[in-house]
Order: sequence, then structure tokens, then C-alpha cells
Amino acid sequence: MAETELTPQEVMDRIPSAFQPEKAQGVTATFQWDISGALGGRWFVEIKDGTCVVQNGDSPKPNITITIGDENFVKLISGRLDGTMAFMTGKLKVKGDMGLAMKLPQLFRLGS
Repeated sequence: MAETELTPQEVMDRIPSAFQPEKAQGVTATFQWDISGALGGRWFVEIKDGTCVVQNGDSPKPNITITIGDENFVKLISGRLDGTMAFMTGKLKVKGDMGLAMKLPQLFRLGS
């Protein structure tokens, strides 16, 4: 990764401030992120009642699990990797509620 790139941990640290509660009306979901690579890790993001909480580790009951490499995760979040294309080419794997994956871009304002 380039020196100026965010790390997955830095992205996760920014998620609560990037959350757009007005776009999450009626959404109750847990997103599990499994990020591989040297800078990867496991985090889960819980959205409930217009709030967003990020925690390290594994959720006991995620609605969706997203698996991606650390560099591709940063590219995805910064808008330099299209989520659909990443999924179609195997760079991103989704298990669970695919509809939630489609909602991610509207729930968070994370682009660079």
C-alpha cells in the first residue's frame, strides 16, 4: 500500500463519523468484515435505531459477512474499486443478505 493510503483500521475508526443515520431509517443489521492481508483484521459494524457501532472481532450473528483483501478494501472504500466488479472478479466475497451489501454506499459517506 502507498504511504498515503489509509489502513483498514483507520477506515474502521472513521466509519461511525461517516455513518448517515438519516439514510438508515428502519435498518437493523450487523456487517461482519473479514479483511485479509498484513493490515487486515476482523471487525463488525452494528446498525440499529439510527446508531452505528464498530467493534473488533467477530459478531455472533452477522446478517452479512464481507471478505476482501486489505488493499482492495481501502480501494473499495475510497471509491477506486467498484463493488460489483470486485464481487464479479472474486476480489470481494459476500455471505448473507446481499441487499445489505447494496445499501452500504448510501449508509456511509466514506469516499476520499
